[in-house]
Amino acid sequence: MLFDLHRLATSTILYQPQLRRLEEWDNAGTVARSHILNNFIETNQGKTAPELEQEFSQGASLFLVRLTTWLRLTYMTGSCLDKLLRSIGVFLSAVSSNHYLIEFLEVGGVLTLLEILALENIKEEGKKESIRLLQVIANSGRKYKELICESYGVRSIAEFLAKSKSEETQEEVQVLLDSLVHGNPKYQNQVYKGLIALLPCASPKAQQLSLQTLRTAQSIVGTTHPSIVDNVLKVLSTMHLEVQYEAIELIKDLVNYDVCPALLKGLVALLIPSFKETSKLQPKILNDSSVLQLTAHLPVFLQQAAAAKAIGILAHRNTSLAEEMLHLRVVHSLLAAMGNTDHSNSQRQASLTLKYFVQLFPVVEEHVRKSMGEELYKLFFPCTSVTSPRAT
Repeated sequence: MLFDLHRLATSTILYQPQLRRLEEWDNAGTVARSHILNNFIETNQGKTAPELEQEFSQGASLFLVRLTTWLRLTYMTGSCLDKLLRSIGVFLSAVSSNHYLIEFLEVGGVLTLLEILALENIKEEGKKESIRLLQVIANSGRKYKELICESYGVRSIAEFLAKSKSEETQEEVQVLLDSLVHGNPKYQNQVYKGLIALLPCASPKAQQLSLQTLRTAQSIVGTTHPSIVDNVLKVLSTMHLEVQYEAIELIKDLVNYDVCPALLKGLVALLIPSFKETSKLQPKILNDSSVLQLTAHLPVFLQQAAAAKAIGILAHRNTSLAEEMLHLRVVHSLLAAMGNTDHSNSQRQASLTLKYFVQLFPVVEEHVRKSMGEELYKLFFPCTSVTSPRAT
């Protein structure tokens, strides 16, 4: 009897601080709750689940319930959203916290986090914290990755990557997409297709990160999607060298797959822009001589120069690819690109690549010499040393 009374008294002492803390939260307004969240994050960041339970006298879940409830009630307004999400993250990222994760998911946590990404009135910091929580969930195991994907998460995450104005946040999204493509056989193709769909977006940073992640996804998926060739070739029209670099790196990988013939054919075709594309600029050139300065940034010319560089890199890496491109009349197309007086980089990249073909295949040297004439040939190819195009 005395033992039971002592145990009851002890549990009451332990319970009272926890009860007071929960009552403080329940009675607090927005400003006061913001201070409570600040103190909670500062005091409990990095604690394990048992340590959190000790902090709340075995009632940590009661505080988590209050956090998730307030999140569902206020996430559309963005009130203290980043602090609220960081506080929930303390629970979800704690060691041995699987029961907290399940509690959060049971109240629709994933859907709430994905909806936050689509809200225009939410600040970037809140959306970044939402991405970080999704990372924690995805890293908890395959079934959690599947839950995110089943909730149309890939589309929401990809759209957010394309629209985000913060490079730091975009890099967090890349980490999440990389997690979703690993150890997720049921939905890895969905992630792969989502990355391809991102390539035409207007954000150079999103393009760069998508191309990087696509290289990983391609090796995991093992098969190619037909749309990847056109989308990657279109990216070559960028004026951002870091994006062009990643596109060429992906092209170097793709030649090892079944899309290689289509890819080589597409690259050679880019060396001679269509009349429809180049004629768009002609009236402006005739009417305003200052427009001549803008031709260096005409997308089709940027694409032409990048294609010439890519062809040179592929030819240096694999002689059999160089031979395949000979059958696609790459020499003729490189000569045409060298004649583009409106874009010096096209001339430079085409001449470097053609120089390698000339030195690799004697029949090409003979053909090029006849086509250009001896004087012009010596002007472009004064020496016989091989200059390898760099993927920069």
